[in-house]
Amino acid sequence: MESGIEITDLNKKLFGDNFEWGVSTAAPQIEGAYSADGKGLSVWDVFSRKKGKILNRDHPEIANDFYNRYREDILLIKQLNIPNFRFSISWPRIIPAGTGDINQAGIDFYNRVIDFCLECGIQPWVTVYHWDLPHELELKGGWTNREVVNWFSNYVKVCAKYFGDRVKHWMVMNEPAVFVGAGYFLGVHAPGRTGVKNFLPAAHHAVLCMATGGRLLRELCPEAQIGTTFSCSYIEPYSAKPRDVAAARRADAFLNRLFIEAVSGLGYPNDVKVFSEINKYILPGDEELMVFDFDFIGLQNYTREIVKASIFIPYIGARYVKAEKT
Repeated sequence: MESGIEITDLNKKLFGDNFEWGVSTAAPQIEGAYSADGKGLSVWDVFSRKKGKILNRDHPEIANDFYNRYREDILLIKQLNIPNFRFSISWPRIIPAGTGDINQAGIDFYNRVIDFCLECGIQPWVTVYHWDLPHELELKGGWTNREVVNWFSNYVKVCAKYFGDRVKHWMVMNEPAVFVGAGYFLGVHAPGRTGVKNFLPAAHHAVLCMATGGRLLRELCPEAQIGTTFSCSYIEPYSAKPRDVAAARRADAFLNRLFIEAVSGLGYPNDVKVFSEINKYILPGDEELMVFDFDFIGLQNYTREIVKASIFIPYIGARYVKAEKT
């Protein structure tokens, strides 16, 4: 039976001349050396040590040992003819307590990484925040503490000062819906907090930081391209029944639209009733502060979701349908 689908060999030309090819990593995933040369602890260093939190009790203490073997890894990228390498800066590696003294050894490490990338003809794309909040700041409330806007602003300034002369592509944050939702609502990611009382302030403060970080980078690195990235899933209702359609829209607001609409100037979506409670954390002037016109937006897609209404799931009244049941 003819499928009607044309089979075409996948090749580079199909993507156009302006498509940027690259690979991506995150500091907690690859660096290891979790306490080397003055680095402070991150929330993931602490969370991964808690019994039952990580499968097989895996931890980021060694990881890929990129801290010591970065030249080998960058040379592999070069051998693969990949022109762009996205990696993140570890906040506690360059400011161990999150604020205060700068760790020169950490600054030197990222300077070596950036310089070697450029030596190899590879463009560094830097993510400022990829989930590794300094543990010392989590002890002060982390993302639930509005002071995080000042902490984050200082951190961004340090990154721009030491790396901005060579880094021409910046991503302020990676997937706020994940590190806020899984870390401050569901408790399955670091730092392991749960509940709306943690989720809503953390979400608002992350939006403020995303926009503030973008403005600072544009001011301090005027020739750079400034972006940020979001996770996204294509969401479909299980059926055409109004309750399933409404459930899918609520799930879409929670997973896909909460952060991107806020930072784009559309405000917080009103599809989920509990989102209205975020207003208690919005101070005068925040409507302007939480908006920034990024040069580009990164969308990271892992899967689609089929959603069905469910009275047993609090706040969003929706549940995912397993693939084998669709």
